[in-house]
Amino acid sequence: MKEQGITEDRLVLLKGVSGAFRPGVLTALMGVSGAGKTTLMDVLAGRKTGGYIDGNITISGFPKKQETFARVSGYCEQNDIHSPHVTVYESLLYSAWLRLPAEAKAETRKMFIEEVMELVELNPLRQAIVGLPGVNGLSTEQRKRLTIAVELVANPSIIFMDEPTSGLDARAAAIVMRTVRNTVDTGRTVICTIHQPSIDIFEAFDELFLMKRGGQEIYVGPLGHHSKHLIKYFEGIQGVSKIKDGYNPATWMLEVTTTAQELALGVDFTDIYKNSDLYRRNKVLIEDLSKPTPGSKELHFPTLYSQSFLTQCVACLWKQHWSYWRNPPYTAVRFLFTTVIALMFGTMFWDLGSKMNSGQDLTNAMGSMYTAVLLLGVQNSSSVQPVVAVERTVFYRERAAGMYSAMPYAISQVIIEMPYIFIQAATYGLIVYAMIGFEWTAAKFFWYLFFMYFTLLYFTFYGMMAVAVTPNYHIASIVSAAFYGIWNLFSGFIIPRPSMPVWWQWYYWACPVAWTLYGLFVSQFGDIKTPLEDGDFVGQSVEQYLRSRYGFRHDFLGVVVAVILGFAVLFASIFTVSIKLFNFQRR
Repeated sequence: MKEQGITEDRLVLLKGVSGAFRPGVLTALMGVSGAGKTTLMDVLAGRKTGGYIDGNITISGFPKKQETFARVSGYCEQNDIHSPHVTVYESLLYSAWLRLPAEAKAETRKMFIEEVMELVELNPLRQAIVGLPGVNGLSTEQRKRLTIAVELVANPSIIFMDEPTSGLDARAAAIVMRTVRNTVDTGRTVICTIHQPSIDIFEAFDELFLMKRGGQEIYVGPLGHHSKHLIKYFEGIQGVSKIKDGYNPATWMLEVTTTAQELALGVDFTDIYKNSDLYRRNKVLIEDLSKPTPGSKELHFPTLYSQSFLTQCVACLWKQHWSYWRNPPYTAVRFLFTTVIALMFGTMFWDLGSKMNSGQDLTNAMGSMYTAVLLLGVQNSSSVQPVVAVERTVFYRERAAGMYSAMPYAISQVIIEMPYIFIQAATYGLIVYAMIGFEWTAAKFFWYLFFMYFTLLYFTFYGMMAVAVTPNYHIASIVSAAFYGIWNLFSGFIIPRPSMPVWWQWYYWACPVAWTLYGLFVSQFGDIKTPLEDGDFVGQSVEQYLRSRYGFRHDFLGVVVAVILGFAVLFASIFTVSIKLFNFQRR
């Protein structure tokens, strides 16, 4: 851009924009593509993540504070982002639970939800699963109404809607606009960006905020019946062609205000607006509305979120519970895969655990543990990533709406995995332990279960962590795959630790899989004094063989337990902190 003669260091997207939005008035924010409609809306709503913002925004005459403003406003995004595995009613219940004041009782919340469902015409879809856009669940128009309803149950005074009719056919757009109009008639302030509306949709608006390319306003005022005020204003400009009978005023208005028309007429619509009576009237209106009403107090909330930390955790865990319970392609398939692998390994390594005649027998037993850990662990890690990635986009929207802080969300995501992984580890452990024929003592069996459970846990948390620190799950899967290979190499099975070059042995101690194999193998064989009868190590006891070949010591088991627990806690903690600190959304 500098090569083309632009001297400024900053690109100005909005240039000296001023206006006022009032309760009970439906305002259309319009302009050609690139005029800065969504940018203006993001700035007003406080959703912008980059750039510089200058100027003043006042609410009821008081300077806007984003924390307070998030509690009294709603933002219906253009992309309808919702958790796919909850029902329509549960989506509304969740939003109301976290966004209505803590004093609101459960009955009040439910009554409010019922009213909103009636208003947005969602009653027939009460028990419908939301689903993924374009894959299953609700249609585009139904999702749009759900997006509006989710914001309405928070009882906001101000609602922003980014292109509520985009991608809808005429009938669906009419249903959505009826919903929007019903919302305005309840006395709320509603601002919509709108793109190429039909005559009927355009007629539903009370006022128009029209912008041209470069982020400058060219008309801010009432539309009037059949858009008469708008038509009168533009037809009053010399050279502007008159509107034909029956022609859509919205289309005509965009056609006569293009940059090409400005050049042809030799005028600047911004200058014409700045010198008009309408602009002077708006200036007076803005001035009046920028002064607080006598006796009014600035809005203030004692806490940042409407619910306590504990309530946020309970609500997030409740939603995660339904999201996991209704997601058999993830939960049930993982369980099925584990059972099949357990039966396959059990039959392949049949009765290996009871054979301890030679070093080769022990290596085979260790091989059964090594293959299981890597196969199940990597499967857990890679299968959790798309699930976390889908929920993270929902998290961005919900956190911006002030529903909860990052910690309750991350904690609930970590906790919900634990029971599912416990069932997975227990199923695998029971089948494999019996079929491979390890020693049937309570201590050894529970050690085996313990190490399998926490190994699957840290692998799953590692997959979640990889998503949290990368922009999307495609990159996460590539980053993760690199580490699976390194962990495989340093696990201590392919090359035992004593055989590793001394300058690489440090990574053995940093490799979680190595600690898992250490724990599994030592807990099963580390205390056996029986001498080997075959192979190169005849006469050595099993315990001595493990020490000389692999460097494994039974008295080191307590440290191994602590480290395995540490890896699970570390990966879960990095996931939690990354969710809190990183925002890969760019607006």
